[in-house]
Amino acid sequence: MSPEELSLEQAWEMLQVPDTVLIDVRTNAEWSFVGVPDLSALGKEVRLVEWTSFPTGERNQRFLELATDGLSPDQPVLLLCRSGARSKAAGLALMAAGFTRAYNVTAGFEGPLGPDSHRSGGWKDELPWQQS
Repeated sequence: MSPEELSLEQAWEMLQVPDTVLIDVRTNAEWSFVGVPDLSALGKEVRLVEWTSFPTGERNQRFLELATDGLSPDQPVLLLCRSGARSKAAGLALMAAGFTRAYNVTAGFEGPLGPDSHRSGGWKDELPWQQS
């Protein structure tokens, strides 16, 4: 069983629900140089928890501990990465740990690669975000 796939519109709608959490599983480098979702209009903050580390690509052994701190297993958890692959893997890990409402934001933060080898159609193109 895989996490349910959500469009950007569905993700934003779900984030209107008070206990829904968004976890961005990209790397610290991506958050710093590309940007992060801005949930301030909803009175929320995105959780930033690396699934893998940059530049080694090693899996974050503390992911579950950090990502689930203070959450209940039946709480809606939306997962976001660059383009939907790492967030799907993170969602599978949450589900294996007993979380019943893990969702993958399939478009990711930057979106899929287009024919021009550029990413578009992700969170960064459609929803609020910020750079540090």
